[in-house]
Amino acid sequence: MGEYIKVIFTLVGGLGLFIYGMQIMADGLQKSAGNKMKRLLEALTNKKLMGVLVGAVVTAIIQSSSATTVMVVGFVNAGLMNLSQAVGVIMGANIGTTVTGWLVSSAEWAKFLNPSELAPLAIAVGVGMMIFAKRKFVKQIGEIIAGFGILFVGLDMMSGAVKPFRESEIFKNAFLSLGRSPLLGIFAGLAVTAIIQSSSASIGILQSLARYSLVPRSAAFYIIMGQNIGTCVTALFSSIGANKNGKRTAYIHLLFNVIGTMIFSIIAIVYFKYINQAVGESFITMTEISAVHTIFNVANTVILFPFSGMLVFLASQLVRGEDEEDESALRHLDDRILETPSFAVESAIKEVIRLSKMAAENARLAMEALLEKSDEKAEQVYKREKSINALEKAITPYLVKILNSSINERQNLIITSLFHITNDIERVGDHAENIAELAQFAIAENVQFSDMAIEELKTLSEKSIGCYELAARAIEEDNPRLARQVEPLEEIVDKLEEEFRQTHIIRLSQNKCSANSGVVFLDVISNLERISDHASNIAFAVLDQHKKA
Repeated sequence: MGEYIKVIFTLVGGLGLFIYGMQIMADGLQKSAGNKMKRLLEALTNKKLMGVLVGAVVTAIIQSSSATTVMVVGFVNAGLMNLSQAVGVIMGANIGTTVTGWLVSSAEWAKFLNPSELAPLAIAVGVGMMIFAKRKFVKQIGEIIAGFGILFVGLDMMSGAVKPFRESEIFKNAFLSLGRSPLLGIFAGLAVTAIIQSSSASIGILQSLARYSLVPRSAAFYIIMGQNIGTCVTALFSSIGANKNGKRTAYIHLLFNVIGTMIFSIIAIVYFKYINQAVGESFITMTEISAVHTIFNVANTVILFPFSGMLVFLASQLVRGEDEEDESALRHLDDRILETPSFAVESAIKEVIRLSKMAAENARLAMEALLEKSDEKAEQVYKREKSINALEKAITPYLVKILNSSINERQNLIITSLFHITNDIERVGDHAENIAELAQFAIAENVQFSDMAIEELKTLSEKSIGCYELAARAIEEDNPRLARQVEPLEEIVDKLEEEFRQTHIIRLSQNKCSANSGVVFLDVISNLERISDHASNIAFAVLDQHKKA
C-alpha cells in the first residue's frame, strides 16, 4: 500500500512540475513576444482563415488551448471579436495545443532531448540567464529555457512513477478495456482533462504511460478524443457570467470537438473492430500519440471549417436572445483576457479610448445644454457621467491585475500611464457635469447671455474640447506627434480664458449683463480651461511613454 501511495505522490508531483514548467515557458514566450501579440490581435479582424492561424500561434505561445478558448470567450464578451471570427481562433487553438505533445515526444524521436540528461542543464542555463543577464529579453529567453527544463523534469517524474506498472496485468487489462469500449475510453480522457484543466498535461500523462508500452492504440485514440471534449469544460465554466455571445463561444468550442469526436470515433470503431483488430491492441508510442493528436485536430478543422457558419447557428440556437446595451458596462475588458496579458494591455487601451470619447461627448452635450437652454440634455449629461464614473472605477482595478501579470517593461509603462490618463478623463467628465449644473441653474434663473458672451463661450468650448479630443486621438493612435500639438493649443485656451474673463468683467461693470449671468459665464470658462489642462496631462502621459520606451 505504501508503494502505491509513493507512486501517486510522484505522479502528482511530476504533473505539477509539468504544468508549472508549461506556465513558466508560456510566461517567457508572452513577454518576449511583446508587441507581436498586438499585431496578432489586429489580424483577428481579418478573414476566418487568419483566425485559425492566430489561434494556433497564440496557443503555441501560451501552451494551452483551454486558456486560448477562455480568452476568446473574453474577447467576444468584451465585443473585441464576433462569433464568426471566434470560430476560426477556436479551431486554430486545437491545432496549436498539439505543439506541447510534439515537445514531449521529442524525448523519443530526438535522443539528445532525453529528459534525464537535458532537463537539469536547461534549468541551470535558464535560471542563470534569469539571474545574471542584464537585458530583459535575455532574461525572458532564460524563462523559456528554464520552463522547458522543468516541464521535462515533470515528464521524467511521471514516467518514473508509472514504470512499475509495465509488469502489471491488471493495469494492462484496464487499458485493453478502454480500447474495447470507445465510450469508456472517451469518458476517461474527458474526465482526466476536465479535472486537471489542461489537454496538454493530459496528453503528457498519456505519453508517460506510452513510454513503457502500457497503452494500446485503440485506447489511446479514444482517450485523445475524450481529451478534446474535456478541454471544453474550462471554457464552459468560464462562460458563466458572460453575455450571450460569450456563452455561444464556449458552445461553439464544445460543438466543434463533439462533432469531430463523433466523426473520428465512428471511423476508429469500424477500423479497430472490423478491419484490423490487431493494430488496435498493439501498443502506441509517444510520437504516435503526438501524430494522432495533430492529425485529428488538423483534419477536424479541415472538415468543419466550411461549416463554421453552421456552428455559429447551432450555438445561437442553444443560447437564444440578445443582451441589453449598458453604456456603463465594460466592453473591452474581461478577466478571461488576462490569460494573455499582452492582449489585456491592448484591451485596456481600447476601453480607455472608449471612456475618453464618452467624456468628450459629455463635454459637448453640456455646452449644448447651456447654449440651447436644454434641461433634457443636462439630464443626459448626468446619466452618462454616472457611466463614466462606473467605468473609471472598473478600469482601475483591471489595470492593477494587468500590472501583476506577465508583461514586459514597455507594457508596464503603458499600463502605468493609463492609470493617470483614466483619472484625467474622469475629471473631464466631472467638469462636463459642472457645466450641465450651470446650464440648469441658468434655465431656472432665466439667465440671458449677450451675443458677445455666447460667441466667446462657443469659441472657448471649441478650442478646449478640441484640445481634449486631440489628446484622446493621441492615445488612440499612440501618436507622439499629435500629443505634442496639445500643449500649444492648451496655452491658447489659457490666454482666451484670461481674455474672456477680463472682457466679461468689463461688461459687468457697464451693466451689460446681470450678476447671475456673470457667475455662470465665469464658472463655465473656468471649467473649460480645466478640461484643456487635463488634455495637457494626457498628452504628457503619451509623450512620457515614448521617452522611456
